[in-house]
Amino acid sequence: QVQLVESGGGLVQAGGSLSLSCAASGRTFRWYAMGWFRQAPGKQREFVAAISTSGGSTYYADNVKGRFTISRDNAKNTVYLQMNSLEPEDTALYYCAAAWAVSSFDSYKYDYWGQGTQVTVSS
Repeated sequence: QVQLVESGGGLVQAGGSLSLSCAASGRTFRWYAMGWFRQAPGKQREFVAAISTSGGSTYYADNVKGRFTISRDNAKNTVYLQMNSLEPEDTALYYCAAAWAVSSFDSYKYDYWGQGTQVTVSS
């Protein structure tokens, strides 16, 4: 069982930055690939970024590539999402999720989800 708690969301102006964190419980964190997803009102949940168990491989959605950076610290059981050059279109509820062993773009491959943290970007 893995419990995930996101933090770091908030209100920011377009062009600004935010750093999200996701703290995981349990001693098996290092065996889980981690992902960030987001869901805007009236839209489906979409993939944002993922990172392998070791942190050696990262993956991004095209619309955040070059602006967002995913990282993890297995000693702290935490995954991060650094978001720069934010745009109003980035406004959404951001979720972190854990998938056993293998990174994926597919939300159905993830076993555990946090409650989400709201990111609002004003124009």
